[in-house]
Amino acid sequence: MNQRSAAWLLLLASAVLEAVWATALGLSYGFTRPVPTLVFGVTAALSMIGLGLAIRSIPLGTAYAVWVGIGAALTVGWAMATGVEPFSGLKVLFIAGIVACAAGLKALPAGAPGPDSPASGTVPVRPERLSSAGSPRQPGTG
Repeated sequence: MNQRSAAWLLLLASAVLEAVWATALGLSYGFTRPVPTLVFGVTAALSMIGLGLAIRSIPLGTAYAVWVGIGAALTVGWAMATGVEPFSGLKVLFIAGIVACAAGLKALPAGAPGPDSPASGTVPVRPERLSSAGSPRQPGTG
């Protein structure tokens, strides 16, 4: 398995954990129930760690959109399956749309990082911020 595939699997697992912590958050009744509160804390931390690790190989915007979309879809699906939320065909249709969009983001070809991306190790400097010598100017110095 290559690094990019592993990152996508990690992202998917993190999205599942997002659904778990969101559900536990609702069950904690404002952090007054210890077990759901503990489940919330552990799964929220693991979910964030997984997202943070996944963005080493997946662009942040794409990873975040997939993480939120899949997590939200699973949360709503679980709520409908358990009767917490009423079942609705339109909800299922729109949730399927979210999942389809996440799958579409995954299906896009991986692009190489550009020269101004954080992955390249360079920090972009706007041309208007350079002095005639080519070094960055300090604000207000000319």
